[in-house]
Parts: sequence; structure tokens; C-alpha cells
Amino acid sequence: MVKEIERAGIPIVQMANLIPVSKTVGANKIVPTISIPYPLGDPSTSKKEQLKLRSHRVEVALNALTEDVKEQTVFKVKI
Repeated sequence: MVKEIERAGIPIVQMANLIPVSKTVGANKIVPTISIPYPLGDPSTSKKEQLKLRSHRVEVALNALTEDVKEQTVFKVKI
């Protein structure tokens, strides 16, 4: 699906927990997430910490939309 959306001229970033799967399906811009049940948060942390985690990953994804990449790229996120 990612490749088809890109072929239509729409930039896309895939946020994914399983990076090897994203690479296999051909995603060009990949932002790592935290876990499968909680991709953008960690319920064992405070709400303030969760907001920080989510905001950071969404910011990385939005910045990745503007990047011109020639090959598959996994963007770095803070752990």
C-alpha cells in the first residue's frame, strides 16, 4: 500500500514497530515506534512522558515527509 500511495505522488512515512517488515514491503521512509500494542506510547510511564514520546515520534515523521530520499531510510528517534 505504501508504494502505491507514493506512486500516486503523495509523500508517505510509515511508522512501524517491525522495521524489517516495513523494509520488505518497500517503505522508503520509516519511523520506528515503541511496541505493537502501544506504537506511540508506553503505558508504564507518566502521561507527561507519554506525551513527550508521542510528540517526538510524530515530529520525526512530519520532518521525514519533507526529506528527499533515494533509498529506504529509517529515521532516528530518541529512545
